[in-house]
Amino acid sequence: MKFKRLATWSVAAAAVLALAACGNKQSEEAKDIVTDLKEDTTITFWHAMQGAQEEALTKLTDDFMAENPTIKVELQNQSSYPDLQAKVNSTLPSPKDLPTITQAYPGWLWNAAQDEMLVDLQPYMDNETIGWGDQEAIRQPLLEGARIEDTQYGIPFNKSTEMLFYNADMLKEYGVEVPTTMEELATASKTIFEKSNGKVVGAGFDSLNNYYAIGMENKGVDFDKDLKFDSKESKEVIRYYADGIKDGYFRVAGSDKYLSGPFANEQVAMFIGSIAGEGYTAKDTAGKFEYGTAPRPDKINLQQGTDIYMFDSASPEERTAAFLFMKYLATPEAQLHWSLSTGYMPIVDSVLQSEEYKNSDMKVPASLEDATKELFSIPVVENADPAYNEVRNIMENIFANTNKDLDKLIEESVPVLENAWNQ
Repeated sequence: MKFKRLATWSVAAAAVLALAACGNKQSEEAKDIVTDLKEDTTITFWHAMQGAQEEALTKLTDDFMAENPTIKVELQNQSSYPDLQAKVNSTLPSPKDLPTITQAYPGWLWNAAQDEMLVDLQPYMDNETIGWGDQEAIRQPLLEGARIEDTQYGIPFNKSTEMLFYNADMLKEYGVEVPTTMEELATASKTIFEKSNGKVVGAGFDSLNNYYAIGMENKGVDFDKDLKFDSKESKEVIRYYADGIKDGYFRVAGSDKYLSGPFANEQVAMFIGSIAGEGYTAKDTAGKFEYGTAPRPDKINLQQGTDIYMFDSASPEERTAAFLFMKYLATPEAQLHWSLSTGYMPIVDSVLQSEEYKNSDMKVPASLEDATKELFSIPVVENADPAYNEVRNIMENIFANTNKDLDKLIEESVPVLENAWNQ
């Protein structure tokens, strides 16, 4: 009995010491924050923005530098997300060659966080001189999505979610209402397919791993290592889409990569895809038919897209300059320009709810607030990124073989997903 009490005291004491050490580290970090940049400071930002997105980022960067003449921001385009991720991974062993900040999904940087190669931004946000102060707070679900193991390593950047895109003319022609539930989506899709004599597929989902994760979240199951791919909930999510594909009223993007193409060609009446793709949809459907957007027909939606992270190799001056830049990109003024120029969602409520945003030329802004009432993030844990990517491959295989035994396909996929989690 005495041994047990001693052991309990030891654990408690260790916890107190650990908390004290953590608190001391944060205090030291807070004291080391530079609050006045007296010398010219240059920071580098690796990103993968293209076209209108890069143009918007360049303008905002120029505006920031005009307001902060001692800070120079060098934008370094890494071409694409895969190229950016590969560049970050290959450079991590040489910290001196890393940029000051990078655009990234949090899952890319899980190992970097474990190796203490990222800067905790909370002390900067809380700083009395250069901190967030009275600047409008970032929407909480988006801010939480930029955390790794409860540490605020990132600031949300180009964020998006999924919405329903529909051919308004076609829905009217076939007497179908805009679906608000998954059951209604299946019924509407089946009606369109049958009334068009099989010429028009009712609907489809652009991202198969998003489809699976969102479906599971709406059944109360998180996408993590404990998820059972052969569970009742999992089979229900997979069967919903597989049945539609088998019967013809659903389809996957396949070689088209995105369903916006078949949608514009009137081969698909509806599709669920990222709001960041609306610009392409608007351009491709112009003069053909009226398209509309609506919240994804599920209660809980996914927040996706990248954040901005700072590397520990940056000097104190570079850290302050980078934080001020990230803080600027999150201002309502910058967010309004960014959202209207790129199609990404505003990360602050004032812009999301503003008439200037809602009454823009695009369709998404008018209903985005309703589409993002309840958001979740893919948990940032070890091997979550490769496991999430593996789900896409598994879904592609299952949906390409809907003529086979579905339960068997699911059972065969269990060890494949487990291997991705355990690599």
